[in-house]
Parts: sequence; structure tokens; C-alpha cells
Amino acid sequence: MHILVLNGPNLNLLGLREPEKYGTGTLAELTVMIEREAERLGVTVEFFQSNHEGALVDRIQAAYGRADGILINPAAYTHTSVALLDAVKAVQIPTVEVHITDPDTREDFRRVSYIRAACIATVKGKGFAGYLEGLRILAGAEPAQAMP
Repeated sequence: MHILVLNGPNLNLLGLREPEKYGTGTLAELTVMIEREAERLGVTVEFFQSNHEGALVDRIQAAYGRADGILINPAAYTHTSVALLDAVKAVQIPTVEVHITDPDTREDFRRVSYIRAACIATVKGKGFAGYLEGLRILAGAEPAQAMP
């Protein structure tokens, strides 16, 4: 099983960006955590982070026929991108949406997730551990959560 892990805008600044919300861990540290869990689960992972919506869409499209699952933190594009939603719907690869914080407890505009409609589960508000939970859902080691 092969999982594509996508991170959207500003997640390259983890560790610097609002540490009171996102913690002090870096994207590199998160990547190592995911790699270790993937190895434990017997799955392979590839990583991509971009601040550009089109680059994320291109990676989703390129995953068709190559990836068995997508773990995505669309970051701010969660609340704005129909393009990401359409890309995930088009490739029909099981996708889990993950968020370090819980967007539902933040500003009103963050409560809208376009991509959620195409995802099998959403994991939010669990910090970096949420990525590991999402990976386990995709690997079949943990049942998918009901969507709100």
C-alpha cells in the first residue's frame, strides 16, 4: 500500500507559525513520525508540501494509478478550494482530511471544509498524532470516523 501525504500552505513553517496553536514541532519532525508509523504498518509514503493550490491539484492527479490513499492537510485551502475537492473526487482515491488544530473551534470561516465531501474521514484537533491516526485509517488498521 502506498500513501501520498500532502500538506498545504504555510505548513512548511510548522515550529515557527503560531506555536501556541500548532506546537513547536517542524514539518521535518512530522515527516519522520509519519515514516516510522508507515514502516510499522507496512505501507510506503511519499510527501509533498506546497503553498500553491495548483501544485497540490497536480499531485493529486498524478497519484491516480499510483497511490492507494491520500492523507491531506489542505490548511487554508480547506475553506476555499473547490479545485482540491474536484481533484480528489476525480481520482477516486480514498482520502483522509487531517488538521493539527480543530477548525470548528476557531474563526467561523474555518468551519467550512470543501474537501470533506470527498473524504472517507476527517481527523482534527489531535496535533501531529492526527496524521498517524489518518494513516492508520487509510491502512485499514483503524476504522474511519463518521463524517459530521
